[in-house]
Amino acid sequence: MARLFGTDGVRGIANVKLTCEMAYRLGQAAAIYLGKTIVVGRDTRRSGDMLGAALSAGIMSAGGTVLEAGIIPTPGVALLVREMRAAGGAVISASHNPVEFNGIKFFDGNGYKLPDAMEDEIEALIANDMKDINLPTGSGIGKIEYRFDMIREYVDFMKKTVPVDLSGMKIVIDCAEGASYKTSVETLRELGANLVAIHTNPDGTNINTNCGSTHIEVLQKYVVDNGLDIGFAYDGDADRCIAVDHKGNIIDGDKILYVCGKFLKSQGKLNGNTVVTTVMSNMGLYKAFEAEGINYEQTAVGDKYVAENMLENNYSIGGEQSGHVIFSRYAATGDGILTSLMIMEACVEKKSTLCDLAKEMKVYPQLLRNVRVADKKTARENPEVVKAVEAAAKELGEDGRILVRESGTEPLIRVMVEAKTDEICREHVENVIKVMEAQGLVVE
Repeated sequence: MARLFGTDGVRGIANVKLTCEMAYRLGQAAAIYLGKTIVVGRDTRRSGDMLGAALSAGIMSAGGTVLEAGIIPTPGVALLVREMRAAGGAVISASHNPVEFNGIKFFDGNGYKLPDAMEDEIEALIANDMKDINLPTGSGIGKIEYRFDMIREYVDFMKKTVPVDLSGMKIVIDCAEGASYKTSVETLRELGANLVAIHTNPDGTNINTNCGSTHIEVLQKYVVDNGLDIGFAYDGDADRCIAVDHKGNIIDGDKILYVCGKFLKSQGKLNGNTVVTTVMSNMGLYKAFEAEGINYEQTAVGDKYVAENMLENNYSIGGEQSGHVIFSRYAATGDGILTSLMIMEACVEKKSTLCDLAKEMKVYPQLLRNVRVADKKTARENPEVVKAVEAAAKELGEDGRILVRESGTEPLIRVMVEAKTDEICREHVENVIKVMEAQGLVVE
């Protein structure tokens, strides 16, 4: 059986790859492996009700209790697992992906995403068809408790964690028709922001459709056209945040890491004087850190790998260019709303605009192309592809880099090049893709 778990849980087209049967088995395995009380939340996809029912049925069939939180951001579930002292948590979401996709990801009792080894053990239970597992009967069967009130606990925690006064700040948020359509609005308004919220009318089918962190151009235009101070865009489950400054400039995860890492250092709160990044972070971020005397570490792509590194070394901040940013003092996973508040705290404390705080980081030209393939591993390890990548790396030298990796959630190979100019980036990316096409690896 191919590995079920990618970099962010089990994901696929709902009712095709990610079926109710699979959700049921995952629920059983989670209750058996993690423990008997599991917080369950979801984003706004229509398939979430279907998969949630199956997941919860699986948990209960193994004797577990489901604490049903309803529609709530992924980081809300991670928080509530700790606050409720549950054995674990589960989120039904496909994050930034289109509506036809869905996914299931798990958290342990401390609110952290499961390491690969734990996911492998859950997979083993499923692959063995729960062999030698005695399922309960009668009073041993589990139950479901509807705890939609827990959403309020998440909002209150955010306000208490970063009680920044946002009075007079003109802010717009793009909720992507997703899980944060209530929580982010309530949090920012109750902290005093003059807030405009867009894409807050989810209908089960419009999540991430021409909105949110993957369509940042919508927010850019809104900020500039309406003369606002700042904008924040979230993805479907609100564990990502991409910001836009008052001039319409995109402040992605790398620039957020720079702004917040530098601010934490100024406050004496940057543990180990180190920020954790992934291999996808821009070279400009590292040069900016070097200029500020800030150390950095790199992990594989996936915020759970960032979190593992931070936990092991007690670092304060880490994240991804895509907008997953983790502040370990307050959260165990990326949190879009928390990231917004931390950015605003830096702006307020420094009496500065986000534009000014981020301007010292100069972004290297970067080009990323996603190539759909039949088999990711075969494509990445093809000898001709490897040869082309090595040739590009040699030619780029210290003035750039090339990275070719498998997507953890989709049938894609990601080809990324950073260099001095856009033309150089395009030349090397297109050359590698042409080799992949010539080898018959690309699916139209």
